[in-house]
Amino acid sequence: MTTPPHDPWAQRPPTEPPGPQQPAEERRRGPGWGGTIAAAVLSALLAAGGTAGLVTALDDDPSPAPPAAGTESDQETTDQSDAASSAPAPAGQVDWTPVAERVAPSVVSIDVRGRTGAGQGSGVVIDDAGHVLTNNHVVAGGGSGAQVRISLDDGRVLDAEVLGTDPATDLAVLAVPDMPDDVPAIDVGDSGAVQVGQPVMALGNPLGLSQTITTGIVSAVDRPVTTQSVGGQPFEPGLPVVTNAIQTDAAINPGNSGGALVDAAGRLIGINSAIASLGQGGQAGSIGLGFAIPVDQAQWVSQSLIETGAVEHAYLGVSLENAVVEVDGVAREAAGIATVVPGTPAEQAGLRVGEAVVAVDGEPVPGAESLVAQVRERQPGTEVTLSVVGRDGEVREVTVEFGVRP
Repeated sequence: MTTPPHDPWAQRPPTEPPGPQQPAEERRRGPGWGGTIAAAVLSALLAAGGTAGLVTALDDDPSPAPPAAGTESDQETTDQSDAASSAPAPAGQVDWTPVAERVAPSVVSIDVRGRTGAGQGSGVVIDDAGHVLTNNHVVAGGGSGAQVRISLDDGRVLDAEVLGTDPATDLAVLAVPDMPDDVPAIDVGDSGAVQVGQPVMALGNPLGLSQTITTGIVSAVDRPVTTQSVGGQPFEPGLPVVTNAIQTDAAINPGNSGGALVDAAGRLIGINSAIASLGQGGQAGSIGLGFAIPVDQAQWVSQSLIETGAVEHAYLGVSLENAVVEVDGVAREAAGIATVVPGTPAEQAGLRVGEAVVAVDGEPVPGAESLVAQVRERQPGTEVTLSVVGRDGEVREVTVEFGVRP
């Protein structure tokens, strides 16, 4: 699977805030399973040391015009294998063999073929009703009416249909009417408990090599990553996708998109969706920087897709810019408030232009993109506490209940 030569994704600065017509949004963990996603995306990422890179959705689509030429990328998932303890096991002490045997039947390969293109990716069986969670960009490349099939780990091939998609989170859910009873749903973990340094396993269909497993560690959490969603038609512009992602060094390549990232106990903690690359154009492959959508977010999004076929997203009602403010004599990066939309939760909470948000529920916000990712992580109706620095340099705590994005 290769990055399309025409490269339909735009390079975007990682800290680019939404414009006045794109108020900041957040995401929220949800209670149940229900839907999934798929999408192909690319965005700018500023690596440590000031090296610029690209965050590429794992999409294998060398030529989206002919159906057989384009393919969509998957991501690999990672797995932790210490089931006996809630504390993460050291990476060198995990026996991944039993974990792989347990998780493999719950991870499928996805093949999409339509008039406008074709795609390959990965997916995760999330319940006993035959629902498979994947990335929006995995299924979007085939266009409307595309044929979707899944392959199980034992080689059985089944027809599937797209039940619902959410380009804003790059998630999609497939329905598999004839899912065999012996295919287990994956065990679900808690992405809010994920720690930097814990071992993980990625499992998926990279480059068409089904049931491929790679291992590594969680290299960062709450990493704001901006990509571009994939439309249903070739060259159709997509929406910006901002994810508060789990970052891992487990090798993830095109075709791993929609696959599972699991902990050492074999519990799903994320859906692999994007990788960082060194430059625009050419082939994209693992350089040790992969990104997964946290399972807590994937759960409530998929549940909404299964129950209603659509997803409502949280809404704050501001446009943002990167800012540096002084707190207790120390300079800190923050999300500066450039505009406040009248009649929105932001205005009702008393947020003002010129102020800056430095934390959400105590979690630091080192820039505009970080606040957007925090909002999109949460569901509408979620109440959070924002730490806001005023023009006078004083910090105040502001309680906000997110509305529904128009």
